[in-house]
Amino acid sequence: MTDRRIATVVGVLFIIGTVAGILSVVITGGVSMDAPAYFDKAASDPTQIQLGAFFVLVMGLALAMVAATIFPILKRQNEVLAIGYVIFRGALETFTYMASVICWLLLVVVAGQHADAGAAVGSRSLGILLVDAQDQIEPVLNIVFSLGALMLYYVLYQARLIPRWISGWGIVAAVLYLTGGLIAMFGTAQDIWLLPMLPQEMVMAVWLIAKGFNPSATAAARP
Repeated sequence: MTDRRIATVVGVLFIIGTVAGILSVVITGGVSMDAPAYFDKAASDPTQIQLGAFFVLVMGLALAMVAATIFPILKRQNEVLAIGYVIFRGALETFTYMASVICWLLLVVVAGQHADAGAAVGSRSLGILLVDAQDQIEPVLNIVFSLGALMLYYVLYQARLIPRWISGWGIVAAVLYLTGGLIAMFGTAQDIWLLPMLPQEMVMAVWLIAKGFNPSATAAARP
């Protein structure tokens, strides 16, 4: 695959992952409901939770493919960070997405059993526990994501593979994302820390599709 084709594929995958992530939040209600309300939603309309889980799965697979696709480009610039990016974004982040999907799908099963059993207390408690578990996964996901993003944008910035204002924006956004993840792990989640990353990734995705990587930077790194 040529460098230009890699850039296009990476840009498209970023857009797919971001759109899928937004849809998952919209469909499931995001963080607007507490655990009992989520359980009631799963019991009354499991399709919404299943669709939300599906879009989380799509997001996780798309972003995992970003790491695999861009690896040859990053490897020429910094092999250690390229491997680190694959580990954090391709493996660890995907694992946390899969854990989140499993929690949602188990919630649907438990909620269905709860409805069939006539409001059994034990199944409701288990369902609420699954929602709480998913809430605990999210800060870990944010931390893993941000560390992988820092590796990516550092290499992009140093090698000038894309305009430095885009990669520099990514570094700042990743630091804020990491801060938000740490705060959420030890305190109250505040999504404002995560917001700068969304437009940055979309700007970078559009740039990669339209312009690709800097040809002089990729040519200089070739063996």
